[in-house]
Amino acid sequence: MISVVVGEKEPIERAIIRFKKKCQRAGVLRDYRKNSYFLKPSLKKRIKHSKAIRRQSRMSDRYGSPQY
Repeated sequence: MISVVVGEKEPIERAIIRFKKKCQRAGVLRDYRKNSYFLKPSLKKRIKHSKAIRRQSRMSDRYGSPQY
């Protein structure tokens, strides 16, 4: 559980910013979005494969295709 202690003279806006940073570092929103709906394992695998292909094509565009 993420908690933020607000000081006596600290503005609430600063505490909110600290809370948002802690949530981002802990990956709370990323986990929520990932688990908000069910994906079949085959669909997860297909998405992972398509992301890998896209990443490989971007890398080859930037640095050229590897010379074996």
